[in-house]
Amino acid sequence: MLTPKQQELLNFIHSRLEEGGVSPSFEEMKDALDLRSKSGIHRLINALEERGFIRRLPNRARALEVLKFPEAVGRSVKPPFAKPQLAPSLPVAANDVIEIPLHGRIAAGVPIEAMEGQTMLSVPAALLGTGDHYALEVSGDSMVEAGILDGDFALIQRTEVARDGQIVVALIDEHEATLKYFRREGPKVRLDPANSAYQPQIYDTGQVRIQGKLAGLLRRYN
Repeated sequence: MLTPKQQELLNFIHSRLEEGGVSPSFEEMKDALDLRSKSGIHRLINALEERGFIRRLPNRARALEVLKFPEAVGRSVKPPFAKPQLAPSLPVAANDVIEIPLHGRIAAGVPIEAMEGQTMLSVPAALLGTGDHYALEVSGDSMVEAGILDGDFALIQRTEVARDGQIVVALIDEHEATLKYFRREGPKVRLDPANSAYQPQIYDTGQVRIQGKLAGLLRRYN
């Protein structure tokens, strides 16, 4: 069962695909649903995708496919943009952006506190997948060999679980946060840097709480 806004967005996407074969931009969806921010559209799209009503086509920032409707759950629908066309393939629009919370700085060296904040960061939608996201500004150089530099913005997908080898935001003793490779060693957790100048950090399992995993990076060039 969809919420009214989810149903409204599904109908709008379907109608735009039938009209021109191109899915609407985040800005167009925001205006059509009378929402205040594109972050709300991102959440609605995630919900529709997780429930199997739509899917995002790979390598395209603005290509959505309608798979089914609530009236026909379990029965696929033919994508409107799959009709034979004489025109070129769907244009790739990479300028859709959404705003996610920027929660201060996080250490990529010795753990420091990740400060909660109200600042928002504009992020290309193509960099984010499903789920809820936030950003942290990287401080330190212990992850340089993974391509994560001081001053980068780490885009984090919220999660409380992680697999060995994933880069995570780890909260240590409930007040210090760090960005590291996550590994389990029996009853211990090892947080590995990506810089040979730094040593792994080893903690009891109860000392470490996962707050998210790395989903992408933004870098500023002065």
